[in-house]
Formats: sequence, structure tokens, C-alpha cells
Amino acid sequence: MDIKIAIQGFEGSFHQEAAQRYFGKNISTICCTTFKEVVKLASSKNENIAGVMAIENSIAGSILPNYTLLQKSNLKIAGEVYLQIKQHLLVNAGVKMEDIKEVHSHPMALLQCAEYLDKQTWKLIETDDTALSAKHVHQHKSKHIAAVASKLAARLYNLQIIAPNIHTQKNNYTRFLVLKRENYAVKIEDADKASINFVTNHKKGSLAKVLGIIAEAGINLSKLQSMPIPGSNFQYSFHADLEFDNKRQFDNVIILLKKLTQNITVFGIYKNGKK
Repeated sequence: MDIKIAIQGFEGSFHQEAAQRYFGKNISTICCTTFKEVVKLASSKNENIAGVMAIENSIAGSILPNYTLLQKSNLKIAGEVYLQIKQHLLVNAGVKMEDIKEVHSHPMALLQCAEYLDKQTWKLIETDDTALSAKHVHQHKSKHIAAVASKLAARLYNLQIIAPNIHTQKNNYTRFLVLKRENYAVKIEDADKASINFVTNHKKGSLAKVLGIIAEAGINLSKLQSMPIPGSNFQYSFHADLEFDNKRQFDNVIILLKKLTQNITVFGIYKNGKK
């Protein structure tokens, strides 16, 4: 059975690019308007659907609501993708720089390109999605409107990249999680990364002890994110990403952590997406 991939955004979005990076270009994508819809579809028992969901950005930081969605779901992290975010100025064929009067894109994309756009006199129009902006430029055959979007969007909607790489920060990466239901998640033999969630008690030094055990085991703690526990009086759970040399190393640490923590959950054991 062919797998379908639920993504947030439209065709040509960075989520689709991340999905193609992980699964290959010949995939069937389901475009969703929200991350909640992505998780809902990927959790469906009726079809073989995986989800691709952004979880953090090297500039903007963690997407906290998506950690909550992960916690409340029955999904497992099967993999991850680190995608460099490159923004381009797209126009219809034949349009010149002096023809442009408006630039349309998602507010975050416009912000990422502020240094370039501020030098121009164009009117900036905020939209719901970078790829959707590109699609509208193509559909309306506009000679005076440009879009800020990806190279994939340019290819899909037959647009020209009139100005490439207009983003201010060149070292801008988004990390995407690949999510699958547990019965579809395949065990990865050479896995070297895991994501867990745990709760510590309120005793002094509890978290420090947990971090000490992880360090002593030679495991790299690449992410530690605190999350408020709903309904509690300023209590927190902790999401941790652990990088290890072999699975036994990770298994031994989990045994030790269970003695120091409460409600420990393993969200996934997978291959490090950094290259």
C-alpha cells in the first residue's frame, strides 16, 4: 500500500520539500491548513498516512504548540529532516524588476527577507502561505505582483526566479519531524537519535541528576524543551532529544532515567537528520 504524506501548507511549500527530501519526489501529498489537521490525518486508522510537521527553526526557535500536538497524539517520530530555508522572488515569464508593484507572501517569509525588501518601494502583502502566493501570481497571470517562495514553488507554478536567495540570514534551517502511527513505524537498525518526554519531582537538583546521567553515558543532549503541564500549578514536563552511538547505550540510560523521573515516554527512535 502506497503511503500518503500529510503536510501543512500548499503544494510548493517547504513542508512538501521536506517530505520529498525524506520519502522521494514521487509521493502523494495531502495539503492541510493546520498542523492539527496533519496530526489528525496521520493518526487515522483508516489509511496509511504519514505526517511531516515542522518542530523548530534555527532563528525563530521551537514551535511549542506542535510539541503539545505530538504529546497528545498516538504518533511516533520515524525520522527527521533539516531543511535550509531559501527564499526567492518569483514572477511570471517576461516580468521585469521595474514592473513589480506588490510582493505577496507569508509574514514570516517577508520578515526573513526584510533587508532586501526594505530597499525597494514595493507594497508588501501578507498571505497565508508562501506557495499559495506563488500559485495566485501564476493563476492571475499578473505582471505587477511577485511572490516570495521556494524554488519548488517556482517549478510547480512555472514562475521565474527573478532574484534568488533574498533571505537575510543565510544559515536558516527548519527541522521537520516525520510522524507515523506505531503500527506503521519500522524499526531502524542504525538509529542514533531519540526523542523522549519526562517529568521530574520538585526536589532540589532533580533535573541536574537526570542531565548528569545522560552526560555520563556519553549521550549528547541536543535539545531540552520545557513544557507546562495543563492543569498543574507551574509544573513542567521536559522534551529531550538524545544523540547516541548505539541503541544499547540509549536503552541503558532509559533504565536509569525511569528511577529518577515520572511518566517517561519515548516518542521515537530514529536516524539523525543532520548531514
